[in-house]
Amino acid sequence: MTAQFDNVAVVKKANVYFDGKCVSHTVVLADGTRKSVGVILPSTLTFGTGAPERMELLEGRCRVKLAGASGWTEYQGGQSFDAPGNSSFDIETLETLHYVCHFG
Repeated sequence: MTAQFDNVAVVKKANVYFDGKCVSHTVVLADGTRKSVGVILPSTLTFGTGAPERMELLEGRCRVKLAGASGWTEYQGGQSFDAPGNSSFDIETLETLHYVCHFG
């Protein structure tokens, strides 16, 4: 994990979901790759995926249940998890969660 992205464009308007419980900004790398950088406040939410996603957790703790999974898996800062495309996952943030979402 790197601490920063260099030479990027940032979409100024925030993506605000779930009544402000999740706020992110879209970052566009020099090669056109899009990522989102954000925070999820303590809550339990369900996210839908279009493309496959890798959630890189920078700080905080959460539990995740992928669509079709029978149980929850706990993650913390320094770890990541993958969610398949055209699917969903439930996330319970146990502490404020700082993340980078890598698409595709």
